[in-house]
Amino acid sequence: MQTELVELAIAIVVIAIIMVVLRRASARSRQHSAQNVRERLGVEPEAATRPRRDRKRTPAGEPEAKGPTEAGPAAEPSPEAAREQRGEDDGAAIDAEARDAYKAGLAKTRGGFVSRLGKLFGRKKIDAQTLDELEEVLFTADIGPRAADRIFQSVKAGLSKDDLTDAGKIWSRIRATSKDILAVEAPPVDLGRARPFVLLVLGVNGVGKTTTIGKLAQRWNQDGKKVLLAAGDTYRAAATEQLEVWADRAQVPIVRGKQSGDPSSVIFDAIKKGVDEQFDIVICDTAGRLHSNAGLMDELKKLRRVADKAMPGAPHETWMVLDATNGQNAISQAKTFKADMEITGIVLTKLDGSAKGGVVLGICDELKVPVRFVGVGEKIGDLRPFDPAAFVDALYSDANSGEAA
Repeated sequence: MQTELVELAIAIVVIAIIMVVLRRASARSRQHSAQNVRERLGVEPEAATRPRRDRKRTPAGEPEAKGPTEAGPAAEPSPEAAREQRGEDDGAAIDAEARDAYKAGLAKTRGGFVSRLGKLFGRKKIDAQTLDELEEVLFTADIGPRAADRIFQSVKAGLSKDDLTDAGKIWSRIRATSKDILAVEAPPVDLGRARPFVLLVLGVNGVGKTTTIGKLAQRWNQDGKKVLLAAGDTYRAAATEQLEVWADRAQVPIVRGKQSGDPSSVIFDAIKKGVDEQFDIVICDTAGRLHSNAGLMDELKKLRRVADKAMPGAPHETWMVLDATNGQNAISQAKTFKADMEITGIVLTKLDGSAKGGVVLGICDELKVPVRFVGVGEKIGDLRPFDPAAFVDALYSDANSGEAA
């Protein structure tokens, strides 16, 4: 009996020893296995990967930046959001002189549809009915249906229900959309890319084409350019004589042909003279009969071919002159010309004499052709290079006050 007890005790001790050994072996195995897993996954021990958090020294006089877990004031809004909250437009700084000139020239336009918008948003309560009236005002204005719908949809879809009760935010949206419409992507005019730089000027009778050519000639002559005029409108009575008057004012020479003669020969001779005598710019006048005249379009196409023969690559720009007082009819004229001719620029005249200055929006939106110059008065300096930002600022000036004039 005693022998059996001793054997049992020895067995228990042996079992205990075996269990201790197995536990230690299991622990070492788990540790080694975890290390292998981290090595295979490319994970370093936590202590090695956690970077040291150095506290940056804040320069004297500057507030100390707060960490992500520290309580602090709300983040500043982005510049774009801040501008929209203040009712300002994005983009480049506005030319104050251009804005003032546009503001004077657009007085009648501001007294038209812009004034109606001002009265609409000047109400104490702006509700759903206001949106319907906004749509009516835009679509009855001479800005073209596409531009009107684009502005309306930007207000309707781009502003929240709460924003639509804020006149300032509605005006900000209208300004921003108008500026986007006018921002037609086109390279700036480079008068030095060819010598001479040949400019073909189109336009129906009565839009101010001859006057525009004369003002451009005087402007560029004063800038030190050597300018030559080509009297290519040989069909209209007194057209050549009118251009000669402007040539005298601008103190530039002119090439003319016979009354009712071949206009293409005048253009050819003028460009050749420009090449031989090293003129900087040749401005070519063209016939301006009604845009529905198919013969006129054929003649204009011929002028382009002749210009290229006289100087390969000419004309370098083709601009169309439009009368702002014609409103949406001006858009129709341009679309007809553009269907047959390459038009690279628009000159819009008589903005000061019309309440339809908003037609600029329709022209840019439908034609995708940049406006190069606008006429805001009778003086030479009143034919101004077009500045979209200044134009929009002048068009909607004083709008937030409810008055547009």
